Amino acid sequence: MTDTALPPALDSHTLLVAAVIVHDTAAGRVLLIQRGPDAKFAAGHWDLPVGKADKGEIITTTAARELKEETGLVVEPAELKVAGIIHGAWGVEAPNGFLTVVFVANTWTGEPVNAEPHKHSQVTWFPVEQVPSQFVRTTREALMNYLHGGPMVSTDGF
Repeated sequence: MTDTALPPALDSHTLLVAAVIVHDTAAGRVLLIQRGPDAKFAAGHWDLPVGKADKGEIITTTAARELKEETGLVVEPAELKVAGIIHGAWGVEAPNGFLTVVFVANTWTGEPVNAEPHKHSQVTWFPVEQVPSQFVRTTREALMNYLHGGPMVSTDGF
């Protein structure tokens, strides 16, 4: 008889998250959001457009949906490229932490707006050499690694 139980690491839950680096390569800038003063995590800090996957949602669909919900920009999920992966073990309710797939979008339609003013203070372009320091640490690391050709996988809190 075979044991069909999953190993503990596969049986636990991991929060799946998508983040998007919107990189205007021609202008040398990236689009960032500033978390609002009432955000339950990292209030006032800068971040990438980011959000949790809905149950059963394909991660590229999550990335495109979150980008549109937060900034109004529209990207084709199939055009997103993986820029990095973050596996973190802090600040979430999931027993196995969170796994963030960081994508990069070099093409999009629309002009950025703060589409969720109840969540974010602002949505702004930054020159790649002027990324703010008051930034969610894990996504800042992923952004800087992408911009400077650093490691694509980071772990935090393990």
